[in-house]
Amino acid sequence: MIYRVLADLVLVIHFAFILFAIFGGLLVLYRLRIIWLHVPALVWGATIVGVGAICPLTPLEGMLRDMAGEQTYAGSFLEHYLLLAIYPPGLTREVQVLLAAGLIILNVVIYLLVLRRYGKRKTPDRTS
Repeated sequence: MIYRVLADLVLVIHFAFILFAIFGGLLVLYRLRIIWLHVPALVWGATIVGVGAICPLTPLEGMLRDMAGEQTYAGSFLEHYLLLAIYPPGLTREVQVLLAAGLIILNVVIYLLVLRRYGKRKTPDRTS
């Protein structure tokens, strides 16, 4: 039972990390200090997707499911729907590279907004 719970927890953390890597720049607009967490997450996520590697959380979840006596990726509602979002069917290498590029482009746009927002606050008024 504990291994199943741990496997579900790893799955939820994995999905939350993916969402943070994709949309964490929006949190940076709200709190600039989050940038120190988001940039490494963004780099890690884009690298894993871009090079076609497997995140270490995936085998960890599989190991926990094996220890629980379950088949990997079979079972609960969370497993079924979150896994389809993380690793959709038909995911090709080309699609992975496009997703990584999209991830970077999205966050470049967000960080340009961050620079615009926080850059204006630090610019001295030169109208006097």
